[in-house]
Amino acid sequence: MKQFLALGDSYTIGEGVAERGRWPLQLAEALRREGFAIGDPRIIATTGWTTGELAAAMDEAEPLGSGWGFVTLLIGVNNQYRGLGLDDYRDDFRVLLDRAIACAGGRAARVLVLSIPDWGVTPFATSSGRDPRVIAGEIDAFNATAHGVCDARRVRYVDITPVSRKHGREEAMLSEDALHPSAAMYGLWTGLALPAARECLRAE
Repeated sequence: MKQFLALGDSYTIGEGVAERGRWPLQLAEALRREGFAIGDPRIIATTGWTTGELAAAMDEAEPLGSGWGFVTLLIGVNNQYRGLGLDDYRDDFRVLLDRAIACAGGRAARVLVLSIPDWGVTPFATSSGRDPRVIAGEIDAFNATAHGVCDARRVRYVDITPVSRKHGREEAMLSEDALHPSAAMYGLWTGLALPAARECLRAE
């Protein structure tokens, strides 16, 4: 059975949803239904974490080892939210992705990255007074940076940002805080990630 490591922030820990509603749990269940032997993920993620805070948490969790059969990474929204620089994000993301690849035994093909969703469309963002166009532009820049790093390392990248923009205003797609996704939204992400996850698990 392949072991699954999920790295991230509130979007990976599933702020505001039940444990089985988190997208990494939904993804593992979807893969098992298709016959893949994969366990529930070990999640290293906490609401509010930036790239630097995730890296520190991974340090504390060591030794993580290199035997993970599947590793996912979704990180960066809190860098954007706090106004941290794009260049620093690029540097931090490179390090985190290299660490994720190392956890997968050096097999980049076993690593999957999800894009940062756009929280600027949510009711929370509207009430905060932040400009959704600025948020969208910054998130696009962060995602383009991460995508470029993934391409350079031949890591699969799944773009969930469009679906977050399409449905991010809908009550059913949000948790009670009107910011974080509901299990239903995570289900959409799972559907988008599933084809790439299949390829990761088939990779040698």
